[in-house]
Amino acid sequence: MRALRPFLAVAALSLGLIGCGGEQNTAAPEARPSSSAWSFTDGSGKAVTAEKTPTRIIAHAGEAAALMSFGIKPVGIYADESIKTDANLKDLDLTGIEILGQEWGKIDVEKAAALRPDLIVADWWPVEKAHSGFEEGVDEKSKKLADLAPVVGVTQGKSIEDLARGYEDLAESLGAKVDSPEISANKKRFEEAVARFKAAVAAKPELTALGVSPADDKVYVANPEFAPELLDFQRWGLKVINPAKPDPAFPYWETLSWENADRYQPDLILWDGRGYKPELNTEWGAKQPTWFKIKAAKAGAVAAWPAYWLHTFGHFATELDKVTEAINAADDSVGD
Repeated sequence: MRALRPFLAVAALSLGLIGCGGEQNTAAPEARPSSSAWSFTDGSGKAVTAEKTPTRIIAHAGEAAALMSFGIKPVGIYADESIKTDANLKDLDLTGIEILGQEWGKIDVEKAAALRPDLIVADWWPVEKAHSGFEEGVDEKSKKLADLAPVVGVTQGKSIEDLARGYEDLAESLGAKVDSPEISANKKRFEEAVARFKAAVAAKPELTALGVSPADDKVYVANPEFAPELLDFQRWGLKVINPAKPDPAFPYWETLSWENADRYQPDLILWDGRGYKPELNTEWGAKQPTWFKIKAAKAGAVAAWPAYWLHTFGHFATELDKVTEAINAADDSVGD
């Protein structure tokens, strides 16, 4: 399973993933790997080592975007959706990179083997205790990718800031320059976006928000404890509601029937931005009238939440500004 399992029932939802805005992400100078021994501590806590710095890297989509922002070009990428719509990849030049999969759980291992990789880069998911592409539910033959090279990744944990810094550390270990003007500019954009977010929240200290992912048969309420973006929002002052009863087997979400869609009454709804646009608010109201029992939905107080795909400071800056706009426009008495 992935952290987005309710969303990964995409076939049932009949919705595709979408991007939430591109990063102004000019590639840094090419990495210059050394010939000395290499090591990096994986998100699982295991130290991954090699006799020399890896150069032939296969990466999962978001992780590939992070490496490419530092000038490290993977030889292969596997994604959970079309590379044309993947929020991390859709604005990047993928010329010369072998695409090994465009559907969750399906990786062309034969193609991957032909690339002779010496490293696989994929996030570590602590709940599943697995890397992206190797979780429960993926095709067993896809898991054989791990037989080709060591797998390493940063933890999808408590903060996107930590995740972005982790991939900066990985890139530096692989020989990349991490202090280029382009990278510094994205960090500055991020810092400025955080300041704007904090100011917006400070102006409306009682404003509440709720992360949701609606589906045809259920409403999934996000549990910030396992959503690093929402944890960052909470850390910066936004009152993101913690659901009372997350699913014990998969605590990323609390699952509600549509009859109980109004269990929580936030002032602002944060949509799972991987599969929905805020404009779909009226569509869901037509399909599921109980949706509008949530006062924020009825008021149109909705915004995309960049759920589980962010890996860089540049992307986070872009998406954070969108949430800030929604906070500025929101009424902190809607959910009363």
